[in-house]
Amino acid sequence: MTPRVFSKLLGLFVLLLVFETAVMEFVFRRFVEQSAGETLHRLGLEALWSGLIALAVALPLAAWVAARITDRLGKVVSFARKIAGGDLEARLDAYGDDELATMEAALNQTAQRLGQDFAEIESRRQELVTMLDSMQEAVIAVTREGLVRWSNAVMQQFAATQIVPGRPLVHSVRDPEVLACVRAAQERGEVRFGRASSLVHGRVFEINAAPLPSGGALVVLHDVTGIEAAERSRRDFIANVSHELRTPLTSIQGYVETLLEDPDPRPETTREFLGVIQKNAVRMNRLTEDLLALASVESPDYKIARQAIRADEMVQDAIESLGGIVVDSEVELESSGAPDALVMADPDAMNQVFGNLIENSLKYAKSGKRIRVGARQHQNEVEFTVEDFGPGIASEHLYRIFERFYRVDKARSRDSGGTGLGLAIVKHIVQAHGGRIWAESELGSGAQFHFTLPLAKPMAGPGH
Repeated sequence: MTPRVFSKLLGLFVLLLVFETAVMEFVFRRFVEQSAGETLHRLGLEALWSGLIALAVALPLAAWVAARITDRLGKVVSFARKIAGGDLEARLDAYGDDELATMEAALNQTAQRLGQDFAEIESRRQELVTMLDSMQEAVIAVTREGLVRWSNAVMQQFAATQIVPGRPLVHSVRDPEVLACVRAAQERGEVRFGRASSLVHGRVFEINAAPLPSGGALVVLHDVTGIEAAERSRRDFIANVSHELRTPLTSIQGYVETLLEDPDPRPETTREFLGVIQKNAVRMNRLTEDLLALASVESPDYKIARQAIRADEMVQDAIESLGGIVVDSEVELESSGAPDALVMADPDAMNQVFGNLIENSLKYAKSGKRIRVGARQHQNEVEFTVEDFGPGIASEHLYRIFERFYRVDKARSRDSGGTGLGLAIVKHIVQAHGGRIWAESELGSGAQFHFTLPLAKPMAGPGH
């Protein structure tokens, strides 16, 4: 209650009391006029004084009652302001059984229900935010005017600048395909699809822009970079396999047709042609075996039987078992030393790793006449190295050398019978062991292929 309202109530109360006193005086005066003597006149004066005394007592009482009402109404106003400001925990001290107490109790119940409703809305909002942030897709909502309403965490990562609600979408997302899909969804009121390749460098997104009832749009961006890469890899793989098979098949077909067309071929020619046919058949057989091996190591079901093996024994076994493939090449296979640390490895898989690496080095090591195999221990792993002293590998090839069918020198690899799959097989085997593999080289200084295997954990003693 404002001071003005309080003053009006108090004035009205005073006027009522004055009116009552005046009425009483008028009645008593009429009574005195009709009565005789001073006794009745004195009674009139006493009545007047009684009214004045009653007025003097009533004024403070009225002020006290009005102040009480004003204080309670002031608390109601303060409570309403707190609720309007978002403080839904505010409550009134409801007491008594008058109308104000009933109103205070009702307001408290309303505030409680509002608090519960807002808590439920906030809980649902947080659940929605958590769900949107946990999505792999980027999501952003745009108003009718093209302003950002909200976005999830993934969208924040992809945007060129920080996405701020209330700012134009074009300030944060500058991909023309995304903006075009948003405009089309808003103008035509239908779902629009597209592809964005300039939102993030090196990544491709599928765009799904749907209109909102408010006239805005909801945009979902699905990262299809991996799918695109897998599809491209599949196409390249099929093309490479077809090419690798076509070459020896064409050669075999040509030599067989020549032999069949010649009714009386010379023995020397027949033997030469059969040698070429056999060579190409062996090449096809190796390609088939490598394809099966690669399919095996790339499969999620690929299993390795790891056991604790000494690193120096692995190096020595590799040199002894693979020494036969370098006998006719005048290349020396030697050890550069290895620690006696135990590593966890599958012996058969490691024979394949060393075999492919040594065979790969042999193609380029003839000028250096040496291939060196060794190992050294680090804190939690052992690093194995197969090194040749040939012409080396240019730096632009090093990061791709473990890809399927990738060749540094295509002509030399095919002449030597390589399939282009050996290093890819090695990479998958090493990674299946929990290790890493990489190549280092400088032109004219040979090449080094390194891979790591984790150290075996020490066995607990009988007392533990």
